[in-house]
Order: sequence, then C-alpha cells, then structure tokens
Amino acid sequence: MRHAYIGTVKFSYEILKYLIEKGYKPVLVITQKNKGINADYTDLEPLCVSYNIEIIKEDNVNTVDVIAKLKSLDLDYIFCFGWSKLLKKEILEIPKHGVIGYHPAALPKNRGRHPLIWALVLGLEETASTFFFMDEGADSGDILSQKKIEIKYEDDAMSLYNKTIEIAQKQLEEFLPDLEKFSYKRIPQDHSKSNYWRKRTKEDGKIDFRMCSRAIYNLVRGLTRPYVGAHLIYNGNEIKIWKVKELDCVGFENIEPGKVIDVNPSRNSIVIKAYDKCIEIIEHEFETLPKIGDYIS
Repeated sequence: MRHAYIGTVKFSYEILKYLIEKGYKPVLVITQKNKGINADYTDLEPLCVSYNIEIIKEDNVNTVDVIAKLKSLDLDYIFCFGWSKLLKKEILEIPKHGVIGYHPAALPKNRGRHPLIWALVLGLEETASTFFFMDEGADSGDILSQKKIEIKYEDDAMSLYNKTIEIAQKQLEEFLPDLEKFSYKRIPQDHSKSNYWRKRTKEDGKIDFRMCSRAIYNLVRGLTRPYVGAHLIYNGNEIKIWKVKELDCVGFENIEPGKVIDVNPSRNSIVIKAYDKCIEIIEHEFETLPKIGDYIS
C-alpha cells in the first residue's frame, strides 16, 4: 500500500508515528513551517528524518510542483490529517483509492472549523472520531470509520484531544488491513443532516460575567491548552484564563455579575460573581491579583 501523508499539528504527528510503528510508512510527508496559525502545531520533520522519509515543507499543497511530485509516486492513498486548507480536485484524483481525511465530530453533523473547541464550548456530551474520503467540499465525503467519543464534565481541550488520538489509533488498527486489501466500505453522508461550524474569532474567547457559570466554564475548558486560552479584560488589559471552577454562591444572589467577591493569595485564585453562580479562577495570567470589590468585564 503506497501512500503519502499530509499534516501539521500534534494529531498529525501522533498518527504518523503510529502508522510508521505499525509498518505503514508513507513514501512522502507534506507539512508546513510554523506560521503561528495552529496553536497545536508540531514539527513532523524530526520524525521523518529518523525514519528516512522524504518530507516537503510547503504552506500550499496545491502548487504545480507538489501536484507533480504526488503524481510521480504511483499512490494508492493520501492521508490528510490535521490540515485546515482544502485540497484541489487535481490532488483528490491522484491516488487510485482516494484521499482519506479526519474530522473529530459526528459527521454529517458539525462539519467545519474548530470541532473540539465548539463541542466543549457548546457543552455537548458526545462527539465522534471520523475518518472519511475527501471530496471537494469541507468534511462532506463518504465515511470510512466513525466512533463515538463521550465528553465528560471534567474534560477539557487537552483531555478531549488525547481521547481523539487514542480512539483514532484504534480505528486505524481496524481499517488499515481493509485499506491494504482495497476491501473497504464507503458510507455516503446524509447531507440533509449537516451543519457547518464557523471559524472562531478572538471575540468568541472573551469571558463576559453576564454569562451563566456553565457557559463560562465551557468556554474556558474549550479554549485551554493546547489552544489559545480564553481571556477577560481587567484594567484595560487582556488576561488569559486557563482553568476555572463553578461554585454555588449562596448569599450573593443580589451581587452584580463581574464583581470580585473573594481573593485567595495562597491559592492564587479569584472568585467572581457570574450571572447565576460564581466562578473561581484557578489558573490564569494575572500579574497582580484584583481586589475584593473590583469589577471585571
């Protein structure tokens, strides 16, 4: 089975490493230099060098030179995992059996951008790990393999990210032999059930304490590491927030959202009134803790 591999993030690295260790070494890897766009960017070059795999670093895989290189390799498949740009039809038609992509959502639902972030921010209790055959649309091709992923209250971006890697590896173990024998099944998506998540903006990451405590908790856990972090504004400065806890606020029902009601220097934590309950900020980038009675927007 001859295949090339395209990817540029931590998920790409972990799956490439898994494929190599299981004896499915690609004939070519295409990745890109760190442009500061992907918070979970991971350099694939050291892995490729250690296994003597040819590597191309190219921001745009749709160039004439890259297409010509791929055409010269007599490929059965291309694996494209962790690459946010669409591939041209010319590339999709190069491998004999198609380009296989990956999307951590329950396709046909929740196509589009930032699937792990939106799943957590929206408080979903379930998502999925989906391998599919790429077409000219975004996440719209026939499904090769899909497994559900439970999202627990305690999960955050890092734990859910690691779950997708673990489950994706189990899926690969199941379907790689079928790919090798060219005996796989393709399941068309029901496009009438699809929706597309939009690209996240910086404003989407701003904590507003007029939100309910659960919405704030979900926002913070959805944007925590390996992503960019949620933020709030204090004295005109943007402060990153990495972890919070929901607290009951008995006796503070008449206090306005955004008011600091407790500060604990020994724990480096701050308790702030939200719309309904309270939020304890546990991990943050405050250089100086606010004072009780301060207001945070």
